[in-house]
Amino acid sequence: MGTAIMGLRPTEYIDLHCHLLPGLDDGPQQLAQAVEMARQAVADGIHYVLATPHHLDRRYQNTGLVVERSVAELQAELKRQQIPLTVFAGQEVHLRDDLATALPHLLGIDVGRRYLLLELPHEQVPNYVAQVIFELLQQGTTPVIAHPERNAQIMAQPERLYDLVQQGCLAQLTAGSLVGQFGRAVKSTALELVECGLVQVIASDAHLMARRGFMMRAGYQALARLDSTNPASFAVNARLLLNGDPVVLGEVLRPNQRRKFWLF
Repeated sequence: MGTAIMGLRPTEYIDLHCHLLPGLDDGPQQLAQAVEMARQAVADGIHYVLATPHHLDRRYQNTGLVVERSVAELQAELKRQQIPLTVFAGQEVHLRDDLATALPHLLGIDVGRRYLLLELPHEQVPNYVAQVIFELLQQGTTPVIAHPERNAQIMAQPERLYDLVQQGCLAQLTAGSLVGQFGRAVKSTALELVECGLVQVIASDAHLMARRGFMMRAGYQALARLDSTNPASFAVNARLLLNGDPVVLGEVLRPNQRRKFWLF
């Protein structure tokens, strides 16, 4: 059963990737910092946040029970301070070759785990990723690749993301990437991925650091400059993912430009 988020206005955003929970990863360390981030999210037009602390990477292990408890504590404090932000429990799950065996213990984007936020290594797309994706899909879970525009190998060879989408993945772009938050090369890749139909949703990937704010409004404005229909379709996709409903892909194009050099 999904969360049944419906009827949002165009400026009421759903943020499906955010490091908001205090003391779990490289996001805020104190509850007061998390509350301040929540205020910033609301100021940027965000009404719903999926809190996605890192899980199964080299530094962080945040089990579902830990995440859900932290979400409940933060939500209680937001209610006490009358901050109109609804927080859901999720995880940014790092890729590993045995990930499918851990699936029953993971938090999805939606309650039913139809979608899973999957983080690739920053430097590359490992050869075993196709097998992991196959195994997840066989169990009824669609991986949503987090911030592919910031993966060094996808920046150099954007067709690698095309192959993953063709296999059945979806992908989430960082809103700030569209406006140059991570530099020109990342912005260029982000715009190319949108134009090729290879990403279906944007999210903040906000952390505590000042330069890693939400920027959802700016991201949606950038989407509109590319195509006036983008904001509506991306907003609908965010709601569908959070509810665990089917996402219908539009036209998907293979990127034409193959870079002759690595960007790291």
